[in-house]
Amino acid sequence: MNTIRIDTELPGVFILEPKVFHDKRGYFMEVYHETRYNEIGILPRFVQDNHSRSQKNILRGLHYQLEHAQDKLISVIRGAIFDVAVDIRRGSPTFGKWIGVELSCSNNRQLFVPKGFAHGFCVLSDNVDVLYKCSDYYSPQDEGGVLWNDPDIGIRWPVDDPVLSPKDLAYSRLKDIPAERLPS
Repeated sequence: MNTIRIDTELPGVFILEPKVFHDKRGYFMEVYHETRYNEIGILPRFVQDNHSRSQKNILRGLHYQLEHAQDKLISVIRGAIFDVAVDIRRGSPTFGKWIGVELSCSNNRQLFVPKGFAHGFCVLSDNVDVLYKCSDYYSPQDEGGVLWNDPDIGIRWPVDDPVLSPKDLAYSRLKDIPAERLPS
């Protein structure tokens, strides 16, 4: 069972296409296989799995952790999202750049977002269930975020009037985050 890795413009951020086996009963796919994923460059040891359920037009993000930074492997098991990674590493040649990809239960794509990137998504379907693996534990005191519609980043979200949490609405623009609150 081979998973295809598609490199993006952001070094270290990969789109993954697992092999899917269809028959009259439905389909089967491996969502994660440590040895096979290591062979294609997904090297972290994942220690926490998260499940997020949301409705259409919900936007979550852009989140990161600083001291307990997390590599993330994102999958959708119901519905569809527009998933985004933003390079927030000080000194990176792609600092402030972003990529976005549609992940859905139909295309079975995954997105690997390494440490040093902010992550967020918006919901495209009526409902969505998102699963993501993390390489470190959630640490609320270490949490950071970037304003979802920071004009300097210029993410082209495919929703007109997203619904956000008060916390996500209160994040600062990337240029206003103190350097010591960003990864290097």
